[in-house]
Amino acid sequence: MLFLRKILFPFAVLYGWITAFRNFLFDKGILKSYSFDIPVIAVGNLSVGGTGKTPQIEYLIRLLSPNYKIATLSRGYKRQTKGFILAGADDDAKTLGDEPFQYHQKFPEIQVAVDADRKNGIAQLLSQNQKPDVILLDDAYQHRKVKAGFYILLTSYGELYADDFMLPTGNLRESRSGAKRANIIIVTKCPENLVVAEQSEIRKKLNITQNQELFFSYVNYDDYVFSENNTIAVTEIKEKNKLLIAGIAKPKPFFDYLKGANDEILKFPDHHDFKETDIADIKIKALNKTVITTEKDYVRLKGSIPEAQLFYLPIKSQFLSNVTFFDLTIKDFITNF
Repeated sequence: MLFLRKILFPFAVLYGWITAFRNFLFDKGILKSYSFDIPVIAVGNLSVGGTGKTPQIEYLIRLLSPNYKIATLSRGYKRQTKGFILAGADDDAKTLGDEPFQYHQKFPEIQVAVDADRKNGIAQLLSQNQKPDVILLDDAYQHRKVKAGFYILLTSYGELYADDFMLPTGNLRESRSGAKRANIIIVTKCPENLVVAEQSEIRKKLNITQNQELFFSYVNYDDYVFSENNTIAVTEIKEKNKLLIAGIAKPKPFFDYLKGANDEILKFPDHHDFKETDIADIKIKALNKTVITTEKDYVRLKGSIPEAQLFYLPIKSQFLSNVTFFDLTIKDFITNF
């Protein structure tokens, strides 16, 4: 795979030129970006997958929903529907996509919408009788047709965009210079004991400007796993024989957190659409075992695996420091919009 990526280097250069030219057209106003009279916060990355967008969106929902009417707008990756959908009681992961459906289930007080055309999606949200006060754009950093009021760029510790290259040789969707559009840059999935000296080195490597703020976050795994009607402490579940299932971009930390000596692991591609053959295989491997999966996979497996057997492990994004400053920065943007 590495060899193939290296020989595709000329295509990576070409792709870099194409995305750079596209950004140039938007920067110069030749291609039009649309703004809206409402605070719009875009959360995204420069690379493909695995930087922790979902827990960061959920952090913002928890931060803002007590005081504002919040709407999330996602593309709805791998959903089986088209166009704009505002989540309702009859929707599921097939109609919304796994991540929007997760928001819809966890935060019933907010509006959750999907539309590949973010401009149209925002317009549709603003045409509702109950208009939101703030819109959170999920994975929309490259969606230049909409000009958000505030941009949050995520990059994973150990896989910084500064060390990466354009697709298909690397994992970047656009060149590293795209980071200049960000108001805030968050280095995600850091070790909880990341020292200040290393944080300073990362700041230099990312070339943070005077107009940008840099934060460091880590993944905080819950102390409990949850099913539809039951809760088990992680300390207890580690002693049980179990089947661990993940269909996410980078599942190793999830497996490492839960895995016992006799556990079995099933890995699937990110946003995997579980087929009947997958479910049959899972049921065979899960005989007399507890099944634990990620929260994102749970919304797709629910109903296919016996309710009493299927559990999920929640995660949250937590900041290493300066959390109050981060919260105030977001709230100040909305207040002063």
